[in-house]
Amino acid sequence: MTEISKSNLLALKDSASNVAEFQAKEIEKKLSLYQEFVKLYEHNSRLLEDILEIEKVSQPGLTRFKPSYVQGIIDDSVVYLVTNLGENHTEALLQPQRIWTLGRDRHNGIYVANKYLSRRHAAIQYIDNNDAPGFYLVDFKSTNGSFVNGERVYHQIKLQDGDRIRLGNLTFDFFCNQTCRVLPTVAMELLMQLAARKGCANDETVSYVAISEQYLPATNKPITFPHNLDLDHQHNADNLSTEQKADILDRFFNKFTPYSV
Repeated sequence: MTEISKSNLLALKDSASNVAEFQAKEIEKKLSLYQEFVKLYEHNSRLLEDILEIEKVSQPGLTRFKPSYVQGIIDDSVVYLVTNLGENHTEALLQPQRIWTLGRDRHNGIYVANKYLSRRHAAIQYIDNNDAPGFYLVDFKSTNGSFVNGERVYHQIKLQDGDRIRLGNLTFDFFCNQTCRVLPTVAMELLMQLAARKGCANDETVSYVAISEQYLPATNKPITFPHNLDLDHQHNADNLSTEQKADILDRFFNKFTPYSV
């Protein structure tokens, strides 16, 4: 019995030694892999970020993943940002000085609760000059840096439509909108098809469209349609612009519940 106990003890010691050796090798392998990823990230961060984004999309549990973005809007003399960075929902941000600061301090124009961001990490500024007007990214000497398309920003840099921006470990896309097109009026046949899908009879559709084209709301309040209007005054619609007609039709169809195509 004594000999068996000694042999068992030696076997246990050998087994424990083998386990420890195996764990040490695994740790060494993971450390080497981590170092390779660090090198890859330093030399081509965008490639690694794209790989991680593809991995997120490929996982069924992350199909509702919502990408982060900032969009600069230039609408005549009005300049503002539209983004979903702040409170995880989309909002328009107007700033009189046209400077939007980003960071983990709540006093920033775009507050992001991220420990890898500095309190005042960076800013997006719109500069209106004759040489190169547009949106610029400025870094406030942040601890973890600001990057545009994988390149670290040390001085203000003009942003282009589609740029990938990284602040610390926060990554988002930047878009810039400087143009606006007015689309042609939708054909009456298509409007009738849409109304029919929403449970509206064709006769009712024609009547409402004819009525709505005569009256343009003076305010942005929801439009209401009287039921005793004289349709003989339809010639008044000729005084309305295409945009006004489209706005009236949009308000009319918004009165109905949404549908699925």
